[in-house]
This record gives sequence, structure tokens and C-alpha cells, in this order.
Amino acid sequence: MKRRNQWLAAPLGAGLAAGLLSGCGAQEGASGGTGESVVMGMSDDVAATDPASGYDPGSWLLFNNVFQSLLSFPKGSTVPQPDAAEKCTFEGSGSKVYRCTLRDGLKFSNGNSLTSKDVKFSFERTLKIDDVNGPAVMLTSIGSIDTPDEKTVVFRLKVPDATFPSKIASGAGSIVDHREYSFDKLRTDNQAVGSGVYKLESFDDEKATFSVNPGYQGTAKAKNSGMTIRFFDDDQAALKNALQKGDVDIAYRGLAAQDIVGLNDQSGKTGLDVVEGNGAEVQHLVFNVKHPVVGELGVRKAIAYLVDREALVSDVYNGTASPLYSIVPSGIAAHNTAFFDRYGGTPQPDKARQALRKAGITGKVKLTLWTTPSRYGPAAGQEFETIAKQLNDSGLFDAEVKSVEFEQYEKDIAAGKYGVYLKGWVPDYPDPDNFTQPFFGEGNVLSNNYENPTITDDIIPATSAMADRAETEKDFGRLQNLVAEELPILPLWQGKQYVVARENVTGLQWSLDASTVFRFWEISKG
Repeated sequence: MKRRNQWLAAPLGAGLAAGLLSGCGAQEGASGGTGESVVMGMSDDVAATDPASGYDPGSWLLFNNVFQSLLSFPKGSTVPQPDAAEKCTFEGSGSKVYRCTLRDGLKFSNGNSLTSKDVKFSFERTLKIDDVNGPAVMLTSIGSIDTPDEKTVVFRLKVPDATFPSKIASGAGSIVDHREYSFDKLRTDNQAVGSGVYKLESFDDEKATFSVNPGYQGTAKAKNSGMTIRFFDDDQAALKNALQKGDVDIAYRGLAAQDIVGLNDQSGKTGLDVVEGNGAEVQHLVFNVKHPVVGELGVRKAIAYLVDREALVSDVYNGTASPLYSIVPSGIAAHNTAFFDRYGGTPQPDKARQALRKAGITGKVKLTLWTTPSRYGPAAGQEFETIAKQLNDSGLFDAEVKSVEFEQYEKDIAAGKYGVYLKGWVPDYPDPDNFTQPFFGEGNVLSNNYENPTITDDIIPATSAMADRAETEKDFGRLQNLVAEELPILPLWQGKQYVVARENVTGLQWSLDASTVFRFWEISKG
């Protein structure tokens, strides 16, 4: 099965210990919340309220606030710490047995106790349902789960997987009440029962409402008395208008880049603040390495020498993204600049011409760049037109841009019909593994026919087994250098995260870090 829904749209910004112990704060509980209720506008959809299905940023936003996981990412950190668990640790050598002990007094929002039975049920349920739009692909290293008592969960993994704590700290690790969910069917009533900081009170096409869960046991403390999300269904203008009128307190994921820049320029005059944070969302050109045109490495190298990332982020995205020169973005451990080192940061038409001539190509290369507006938004079309012009201005290419709706786009990619196409990625967890294994491991998401045994059989298994994530830097550097040399993809940009909010809203900086967790509980409205 291939993961699909974490491929996303336009831009909006460490190490892992072998044993994760408690000590990250007392069990404060949500205590009913403080401060006023907050209204947020968002143009992303929430595709699912059932964590066995949702695998998109909107759904995970809901999961991270309504459900608990055994571990979670504290604000400003890429290292998971205990949440529903009191402690978790690998046992023995090899990172194959992972034991967690639950906190005392855990309850779901309906009052039912949360025990190890619910944890085992939740993971096995996600794997059993194996929904094509769900996160089961992240949990395939689980071999079996033992529950020797109500507070203890033991995961026995098929292979060493030091990234397992990060995986279960994500939305894929959401714990559900076994009395409320069918083991082999998705929940379809738009309700959710979790043990997180918030309760889902209602959900429909127009809005979702959340109240603070007074029974929550964990380290977070709600700084508001509730949240409402209003959905704007990709209508960027309507979202901006609602923000300016005061109908929403916050605009997240959906404002056009030029609107963010314009509002930032007027900061202090409009009663609105633009909050910028680090992001790890990335976008790539993907090359089908068996295509009759870009299957030739010399063609791919010529493109790499000609694409001007600085112009893309400046002219198309108004500086709301940063040029990306490797497959592991800045801010994630092991990031390097492999593509900059090989192909430079500015167009080099002479080197592009040499790459083509070395491949025996003397005429213009006819090329089609494919994108889809229904997934990547209108800016993607402008971006590809800009890239096509950059290629054509060199005199070496005759490039054009075509787009189709997302469903057809995915079918055509899977069928190998496209030579060059667009893909964007929002990480599941902030580890270099999540920017490499999904792209180059077995059953990867790219569908571009690229395979490198050094990566699949050597580097990925080796890095997966390293409990000390700092030790992976050399191997991930080697992987990035191989990809830059063989060019199955060309990184374009790394997104920044933005929230625009009314001046009386604070705490948003704690939801804009590389973990990609949007923390409702940190937001306060005065």
C-alpha cells in the first residue's frame, strides 16, 4: 500500500533517545480551560474523524487535539516525550522490543477508562482496516502487541525501528475507546471519542467545534475554553475577508501568499498579526526514470542546472518558502545541501548544454510538466509555467505545462504516463527517515520507477536500527548525495508556516515548529 494524503499543496518551517522516560511535567489535566473560546478559519479539509482513515494535515490537526498517543512532541521539540504513557523504552539491543507503561487514571472523554487493551485495540484496528487513505503504512513494523496488565503495552517489532517512538507520537498513534469503535470498520458518524485535551462536540461541512476535556490526564494545559474551526473549502478570498471582518480570530493553512505578505506589511495598522514559524513541508519535481525523455540522466541534469529556486520562491510564493537543495529539509537532523553542491544556486546553461551533449542530445528537448490544481492549488500552475520558461529561455528545451484533476493525476502517475510531475510532502514525524524511506524504500510513494539497492538494502535498514539518531547523519548524508547524483527527484522549496491572527490572540508560535503539531491548547484569546 502506498501513502497518499500527506502529499500536499502550497507553502504556509534531533536526536531520539533509546529510552524515553517521564519527567516532562506533572499530570496537570485540562482543568476546564482558561480564557475565551477561539475561532479558526482554515481552507484545508478534515478528511476523517476516525484515526484509522485520516492521513491528511487537516485530519491530523483534529487527531492531535482530540486523541492521545502514548508519546507526543512537546512544543519546540522534535524528540517525542511521554503523553498517555508514563514512560516508554526500548528493551535489550536492536530496537525491536518497545515497552510502555501508562499513566494512572486515564479516561476517555465519555468517562470510560483507558487501559492497555485500548492501546492494543487501536493499533491492531488501524492495521486490520488498512485503509488506503489511512496511516497503517506507518505501523507495518509491528509484529505483535502484548498487554501483560492494564498499564503495560509491549510492542514486538518485525525489524529494528528506532523511529518507532516518533511514528506512534504522530496521528498514527491515536488511541480510541474499544467500546466505541468497530474493529474492522471505519466510524462514519462524524464523531470521535478520545482522551486528548479536547472533545469533539460537532463536525459538519461548515465547521467543527471542540470543548476542553475536563478528564484529560497529561502534560498540556488548555489556555482557552474551546475551539471552533470554520471550513472555507479552498476559498482563500473568503477566508481573508472573514479574518478582516473579525468573523474568525485565526487564519491557518489557506491564505494566498500575496495576502500573507500584504497583511504582514500592514502589521500594526489592521489589528492583525502575522506569525511565522519553521516548517518542514517540501515540494519536488519528480522524474519517471523509465520515461523516454527524462529517463536519460543527462536530461535530468540539464534541468537541475537550469531551475532557479530563488526566482520560484520570490516570484511565485512571495518569499513564503525557502529554496530547498536536498531531500531532507533544513531544521531536520542530517540535512545537507547536496543539490546546491552539484548544480549550484543559480542557472548554469553552459553546464546544462554540456550534460545534454554528453548524452548525445543536440536538439531541443521536448518536455511536458504535469501538475494538478485540485491538490496543489493555483500557484502550482504558475510555478510550473515559471519553470517551463526557465528551461525554454536556455534554448535547450521546448517545455509546456499541462494539468488534470487529482484523481486522474494519480492514476496517470501510477500508470507511468508522465515524465515530470509535481509532488509535495508534509512529514509524519520530524526525522530524516520520513523524508527518505517513503520516497526510496519498498513500495515508495513516488511511482517513478527509481530503485537503488544501496539505499533500500543498506542505508534505510541501517539508519532505522540506530537508536541514537545523531549517529545516522553520515548515512543520511550519503543517501542525499546519491539522490543528487542520480536525480530521481529535484527538490524545489521548503515551506514556512504562517498564522494570521487578531492582535488579542497569543501562543501561536508554539504551533509552528518542525513537528507540524498544531496545539489548540497553547492558544489564548484575551
